[in-house]
Amino acid sequence: MEHGEPTGSRYKDNDPAERMPCILSRENMLAAYQAVKRNAGAAGVDEMSVEALGDWVRNHWEQMKASLLEGRYEPQPVKRVDIPKPGGGIRTLGIPTVCDRLIQQAIHQVLSPIWEREFSSHSHGFRPRRSTHDAVKAARAYVAQGHRWVVDIDLEKFFDKVNHDILMARIARRVRDKTLLRLIRRYLEAGMMQNGIVEARSEGTPQGGPLSPLLSNILLDDLDKELERRGHKFARYADDCNIYVKSKAAGERVLASVTSFVEKRLKLKINAAKSAVDRPWNRKFLGYSMTSNHRPKLKPAKASVDKLKSNVRELSRQGRGRDLERFIQEDLNAKLRGWADYYRLSEVKGVFEEIDGWVRRRIRSQQWRQWKRPRTRKTELMRHGIAEARAAESARNGRGPWWNAGASHMNEALPLGWFRQRRLIFIGERIQRYQKSLKTNS
Repeated sequence: MEHGEPTGSRYKDNDPAERMPCILSRENMLAAYQAVKRNAGAAGVDEMSVEALGDWVRNHWEQMKASLLEGRYEPQPVKRVDIPKPGGGIRTLGIPTVCDRLIQQAIHQVLSPIWEREFSSHSHGFRPRRSTHDAVKAARAYVAQGHRWVVDIDLEKFFDKVNHDILMARIARRVRDKTLLRLIRRYLEAGMMQNGIVEARSEGTPQGGPLSPLLSNILLDDLDKELERRGHKFARYADDCNIYVKSKAAGERVLASVTSFVEKRLKLKINAAKSAVDRPWNRKFLGYSMTSNHRPKLKPAKASVDKLKSNVRELSRQGRGRDLERFIQEDLNAKLRGWADYYRLSEVKGVFEEIDGWVRRRIRSQQWRQWKRPRTRKTELMRHGIAEARAAESARNGRGPWWNAGASHMNEALPLGWFRQRRLIFIGERIQRYQKSLKTNS
């Protein structure tokens, strides 16, 4: 499971009017506790750590359980954390206390299997045994079948704008336990704290708690069912939804009708500036784009490559002065490994060769900076096999680190073998190994 929720079938057959006893059962709470421990995360407004949760629950569980069963429990405010989005703007997270994360996780484990039986096969986000890769592969398949126009829909500030009344009505279709319904609404309405000030909320389900992803899928299931009813080819991951059609005119009709449905039925807003009808290879979906071939091939979107380079630049700045071998193995490789594993579905080799060459140049630039003085640079170039006269001329050329990192003297002094000795991950080779393993296993 991509998200690791213990959503076993043992939670799904209790009386829909009496869900709370099942949620608070010893078996379910222990599974929830293990999930919260495994996911770790920052403390909430009460500053209690995940490590302290076990002792706190042992000392207070009976009182907490009674208040939950009697409908008296009041969630604490969530801690507001703003993080920059890759494409600009701010994403607001709401971090619940670890106690509230525990309760939300317990609720999630009971409710998730109930809706899993009903959710669309086109929905891939925050679900057991589904992932971003499933959504991307579905998108490629639609384009390969001839649906070579995409309706790329962006829901404006989705997690901030969810209408509580509409969401609660959707939940009440399957949940009749009034105590549980009141508790979920209290979680939706829990205030958000920043700098000691609590701001009340009347809409939205902030990202950051275990329950929010499931609630978003419950609300957007209406959109999935409407698209299925119309016979559309689509893939949705959370609030990212792409619909694949055969002509631009069809795409424009779909965009207009889906916009009307979303705004009237779900009281959400489509971001017109970010939504579009276009060719799939001109857009990105979950970080991927694709070629315009008759048989389309997946590749990282340009924005994804640019973001990786930006992250590597920042790591390099932070790593100035550090031993390069340790920097590569302890800092840089983790970033490259994660990126390569996410984009392992890519079938276009050239982009990875370019990235690998660029990363090596960044490291050569870092090494040139560390050598600092011309005398040191001459000595080090000679130590790495450059003739004395050439080493002296290169050391005094007056050019900057980036220029020298791309020059022949640094490429010869720090060749591919130098990077392999320091166990630098080559993204292209890592993805090639994955592709070969797929062919072998098939």
